[in-house]
Amino acid sequence: MNAHLLLLSCHGQPGQTGIKLSNPLSSIKKLAGQTFWYGMSSIFGRFLNYLLTPLLVTIFASGDYGKISTLFTIAAFLNIVYTYGLETSYFRFSSVQPEPKVYSTCASSILLTTTLFTGILLLLVKQFADFFEMPRHPEYISWVILIVAADTLSVMPFAKLRYEGRPRKFAAIKILNILINVGLVVFFLVVCKNAYEKDADNLFATIYNPKIGLGYVIIANLAASVLTLLLLSRELLQFRFRLNLSFWKEMMQYSWPLIIVGFGGIINETIDRIMLLKLYPGTTEQAFSQSGIYSANYKLAVLIVLFIQAFRMGAEPFFFKQSASENAQRTYARVMKFFVIACCFCFLSVTLFLDIWKYFMGTAHPEYYSGLKVVPILMTAKIFLGIYYNLSIWYKIKNRNLLGAWITLGGAAITILFNWIFIPVWGYTACAIATILCYGFMMVTSYLLGQKHYPIPYAWKKILAYIVICLLMFGLHQAFLLLNLNHWINRGVAVFFIGLFTLLVVNVERKEFQRMPVIGKFLKPRTT
Repeated sequence: MNAHLLLLSCHGQPGQTGIKLSNPLSSIKKLAGQTFWYGMSSIFGRFLNYLLTPLLVTIFASGDYGKISTLFTIAAFLNIVYTYGLETSYFRFSSVQPEPKVYSTCASSILLTTTLFTGILLLLVKQFADFFEMPRHPEYISWVILIVAADTLSVMPFAKLRYEGRPRKFAAIKILNILINVGLVVFFLVVCKNAYEKDADNLFATIYNPKIGLGYVIIANLAASVLTLLLLSRELLQFRFRLNLSFWKEMMQYSWPLIIVGFGGIINETIDRIMLLKLYPGTTEQAFSQSGIYSANYKLAVLIVLFIQAFRMGAEPFFFKQSASENAQRTYARVMKFFVIACCFCFLSVTLFLDIWKYFMGTAHPEYYSGLKVVPILMTAKIFLGIYYNLSIWYKIKNRNLLGAWITLGGAAITILFNWIFIPVWGYTACAIATILCYGFMMVTSYLLGQKHYPIPYAWKKILAYIVICLLMFGLHQAFLLLNLNHWINRGVAVFFIGLFTLLVVNVERKEFQRMPVIGKFLKPRTT
């Protein structure tokens, strides 16, 4: 049966209202509301987690911080293997099949494969430790594998909360996860470590083991992941273990290209750390140091990264449900425009105040500051990535996931080839340039193919204008800094540029903003 007809006839199913989403503005407001909750959990939780960066770069030199980044790079790759695109398949098939059937099939499949993958990988821990230049600490790899296993078992319960439109519980559990993670890191590396170094005769001193070192960061993450799984036990236990092979094969036919998309995405996001480790023309410790400096500065793109993540949480189920609307393309175009505007504000808020944001990395190891030059490049790349995520809806709706996979593989090829050639010459700067080239390619290619298979009237002139204006403002601010004036004057100029951009956006988008709640009350129509 046609998926669009099914969506229009659905009434009373969890996560659906039974009402046509024909008003693009009301649809965007609904997406904004859900993005707020997903965003609140993501931004608040991730912000707390990012606050660990000053602590970690104070405790650990760039080489050790590079090892932490490498370990979580491993986790990112394993996450793709463990989930193999079933989360998106769940949203897609729940719109045309009974949700309990889809949920049970996905959860059963993930339970079986997680058990299998974890058992195999734990047998290969020593080989992994040798490859990633950590032969003395194979236990780090074991703990990372267990983190991935626990997080994977949480994927479908979290997806169910999103499908059913329950962002408050989603947000509460996500925030608690981060609070536990951050709290345990502080407990182990500050409270217990200080007690141990002072030879205090108390329980805290006996808990700390200096041989574990940076492993406490992984232990804290593992504890938080396990507790999260327990908090999701109600949703987890709602599935009935069943694996209808014919239906499972149908879902896998849809999702297997998403595995390629996922791998390509992770390659584009994280392979540069591993390539730095293997290609940098120096010692292993120098390579880890390059990775640590790059990773710490990569986190200064936090505002855009968090916004994109929050947006994706709400947008994926929203886009599938909205696809039944007669005004779907118009809604997608408006979502894209407001998304880019928000990303531009994030870009200016970081790049114009780098002299403040650098203290996010602490002061104990000033070598981290040498990487500030790549932050504007990375933030521009993240804007391209966010636009690509918006554009990618066409191949998911039109069941052309294989085309999406080829786009991502093309980006991955650019990432690998550019890093392979230029890391020995430019170090981590090559990684940043490869990132912007990769996401720029994916953005443009996805747009051209999307307009052929699923035309959407994006306001590209406005979107490009906003991005170019932001880049020009950054360039002008950098030129102003060459005058070596008082830092308060420099910050005043930065505030002026942000205010100027705000006035520009409000003036151009006045009619759109006037129709919005709260904002519209402050924008009176122009008198002629």
